[in-house]
Parts: sequence; structure tokens; C-alpha cells
Amino acid sequence: MPVKRSAGLLLYRTTDDGLEVLIGHMGGPFWERRDVSAWSIPKGEYGPDETAEAAARREFEEELGLPAPDGEPVPLGEARQSGGKIVTVWAVEADLDPTMVVPGTFSMEWPRGSGTLQDFPEIDKVGWFTPEAAAPLLVAGQRVFLDRLVSHLGGQGDGAGPGPDEG
Repeated sequence: MPVKRSAGLLLYRTTDDGLEVLIGHMGGPFWERRDVSAWSIPKGEYGPDETAEAAARREFEEELGLPAPDGEPVPLGEARQSGGKIVTVWAVEADLDPTMVVPGTFSMEWPRGSGTLQDFPEIDKVGWFTPEAAAPLLVAGQRVFLDRLVSHLGGQGDGAGPGPDEG
């Protein structure tokens, strides 16, 4: 079975308060009452017929309902999630108004075993956070991208802490 791959864009901006990144809270009933480790970089899976960078831009638009911003993509590399999926992320410097987001949806049987399909937003809210504030919110396997962004920018902010490469 081939390894699943996912790609995403991590937007960042510099404000008077310093570096901020845009992350989204995962939608659906499993995540609705969770905050810690329940946020994600906008990303999604792709197959062999698509490049990772093209998939990152497509998934950004699918998940947030807004086109991926122009800007020079900064490669933040790959990280393996605890389930084995490999995630590739690029950072793009851009500003985005979270109130403009119109999230994509997915369908699932809910409640389980009911035979009823319901639609849920892929991301139910987005927000700008300092890397320090974003780190505990992000699923563990994505925290490494905060550290890599901070390192790339020459240490703006205090970093995301020692987040593990898995999760």
C-alpha cells in the first residue's frame, strides 16, 4: 500500500506584535469540543498525478474557500505524521481576513451507525496566532513546521518550542 501524502500552505505575517501564522480548527463532531491538538495547517491529500505544491494551493482553496495567495513559497520540508502520512508544507507571507473564509465540507455518517449522512465543515474556524500560541493547538506532527518557519525567518518570535516530529 503506498504511503499517503498531504500538502499544505502555512500563511504568515508580521504585525506590531510580531510573527503570526494562520491555522484552522478541524471541523466535524470528533473535534468540536477539542482545542489542544485540534488545529491544522490548511492541507490535504494528493495523488501521483499532482505535484505537492499544486496540491497545497488546491487544498488551501478547497478548505478555506479562498484562492491561495500569491507570494514566494518557502519550502518547510516534510514531516511524517503518527499514522504514517507524509505532510509537505510551504510557507507564504500573506494577510487574510479570517471572516472571509468559506470552508469546504465533507460528509460522514453521524451519529455513527445511524445511516444518516451529515455535512460538516473541513475547518470550522481559522485564526492568526503567534508560533508560541499555535504550537499547542496544532496536531503534534505539524509543530515542526512552526520551528522551521521561525528558523527560516531568522528567529522572529521565540519559536514553537520542542514539538515532536510525530503526531
